[in-house]
Amino acid sequence: CVCEVDLRHRTVGRRVEEVLTVLRDLTTEVSKKDGRFQSIAHAGVNNENIKDQPAMVSKWAALLRGRCSFNPAIQVLTSSLVLVSVPVRGLIGYHEHVARQWRYYSLTGSILPTPVREPEKLHQWLELESFTSPAQDWQDAKVCVEGDIVPAKVVSLFREQLETAILTCSFSGKVSILESVGSVVRVAIETAEGVMEAELVPTVELINYWPKKARWPRLLQRWPTTERARCIKSFGFNLMATSNYHWLLSFSRAEQALLVAVDEDGGCRRKCYRVVRQLKEDTWCPGTKPVITAFHLQTLLFWCCEKFPCGRDWRCVKECVLRVARKLLKCVSQRYLRHYFVRSYNLLKYSNTTELDHTAQKINDFIANPSLYVH
Repeated sequence: CVCEVDLRHRTVGRRVEEVLTVLRDLTTEVSKKDGRFQSIAHAGVNNENIKDQPAMVSKWAALLRGRCSFNPAIQVLTSSLVLVSVPVRGLIGYHEHVARQWRYYSLTGSILPTPVREPEKLHQWLELESFTSPAQDWQDAKVCVEGDIVPAKVVSLFREQLETAILTCSFSGKVSILESVGSVVRVAIETAEGVMEAELVPTVELINYWPKKARWPRLLQRWPTTERARCIKSFGFNLMATSNYHWLLSFSRAEQALLVAVDEDGGCRRKCYRVVRQLKEDTWCPGTKPVITAFHLQTLLFWCCEKFPCGRDWRCVKECVLRVARKLLKCVSQRYLRHYFVRSYNLLKYSNTTELDHTAQKINDFIANPSLYVH
């Protein structure tokens, strides 16, 4: 029922706050040792790179006034897993330019006989030339190869500093670094209500800049309003070090800004989202590594908000949950969910098809008899 959803939301919120406290201490310690990294307390509009932009700070504050508080560094993916952006320092004055075509270097800097594959639609190279005034320490061979800032090298450096910080902060019994696939630092943190895992990702925050790949808002779009869309675009985007060579485009600030004001017209979109999210975590695809995450559900909610922009379409929680569930079933069955800002990218492109089919069956069972689950 809805009261159980609210209770779950508060419980997860307490765990996330405890995790944030630990990670603030750790990233502050990392920042002291290596100035290229900032504390997560400086994420988003608190980033030191934009402290000379008071208009941006006041705009963000105005958007959140009277709303629930959140840290722009964190995304809750499941009830036991969070994604944390660790902002970097010293990369100022970003602009997009035509990147050179081919790279022939390995992560160690040796020459390869064939070029490194090109980035996909939601990824890009990141060259020092993209910044008008990059700090000198970003030109260091520890993070840079042939003019590219290499995400795997940045992550490796961050991991080394984090291991030292865990010892310095006396968190050895509370925080442990886990084995992880790819260019990700994954840690387990003991909280009062159980273990929470966090993926820590060095992130270049590019505020007040909107990438050309993200053609949004779309023509004749009725949600959000033109004024709100213009405001959201000014928050810019992020580049996250999630793979070896290419940086992932992330729009977490824009997404949070959309979500925090989603029910200004008195609708029940946010409550609907929480119900669907609990159904996903409890029934449709539970576990620490689900094929459908909160990010997929959030994206789906935004598409539903576009299709049904009026508050009167979001009055009955049960009906709205069914509407979102049917849309999710369609996406999972077709194995296709468009990214909300970069429409040409399919968020389910590399998802396990067997797991998707299993999830589709469970969603179908729910739609056939929702009263067994929501009352």
